[in-house]
Amino acid sequence: MHGLQAHFVLHARPYSNSSLLLELLSFEGARYPAIAKGIKSGRGASAALLQPFRPLLLELRGRGEVRTLGKLEAGGSAYLLSGDALFCGLYVNELLMRLLGRNDPHEGLFALYCEILAQLANGRGIPLGLRRFELGLLRLLGYGLLLDREAASGAPVRPDRRYRYRIEAGPEPAAATAPEAETLAGATLLALARGEPLDPQGLVEARRLMRRVLDHYLDGHPLRSRELFRHRFRRPGHGLK
Repeated sequence: MHGLQAHFVLHARPYSNSSLLLELLSFEGARYPAIAKGIKSGRGASAALLQPFRPLLLELRGRGEVRTLGKLEAGGSAYLLSGDALFCGLYVNELLMRLLGRNDPHEGLFALYCEILAQLANGRGIPLGLRRFELGLLRLLGYGLLLDREAASGAPVRPDRRYRYRIEAGPEPAAATAPEAETLAGATLLALARGEPLDPQGLVEARRLMRRVLDHYLDGHPLRSRELFRHRFRRPGHGLK
C-alpha cells in the first residue's frame, strides 16, 4: 500500500522497546495491524497523533499481514470525547476489534464510524446513536436484523404487539403471559428499523435486544469497555449498561 490514505487507530500497544503495534481501520473499512517503529523514541509530534478518534493520513509499507508505518499526517481535527462519550467510543472501537476480521474490507464502514464519532462528540442522542451503529455494523458484516416483519409468517410487525426476538431469525409474537423483560414492543422494533427516535422504555428494550444479539456474535465473551462503563455509570437506559 503506497501513498497517504485515511485511517483511524482503533488500538495501540507497546511493541519492543521503542515501537507500537497498531490496529487500524482503513478508509476501505478493513482492520489490519501495522508497526510504528521507533515511535516512542523521538518522533514526538508524530507519536502524539497516533491516538484513537483522530483522523489520520498514513503511508503503510510492506506486503505481509503486518505492515510498517511510513509517513504520518493529521487527516483532520480529532473527535473530542470525554465522560460518557469517551467510554462509548472505547466500546465502539472494541466492537470493531472483536467483530472485524483482519484485511476484510466493508464498504460504508468508515463512514459509519465517522458518523458515530461525530455523534459522540456532539453529546446528544448517544444511546440511540449507539443502537444505530450496532445495527449498521451487523448489517455490513452480513448479520443484519429482521425488524419489521415476523420471522415465521412474514406478516408486518404491529406496533401495539409484544414480540420475542429469535437471533438469526427475527421477531415472533409473544404469549400474553411472557415476562415483559423477555419481550419488546413492536413499536421499538419498527423505530429501530426506520431509524426513528425511541422513548425511554424503547431505549431500554433496544439496548437489551442489541446486547443479546452482540453477545451471540461475540460467543459470549465479555467486552472490557462494557464492564468499565457499567461500574462507572448506572443510569437506566443509558449507553452500555
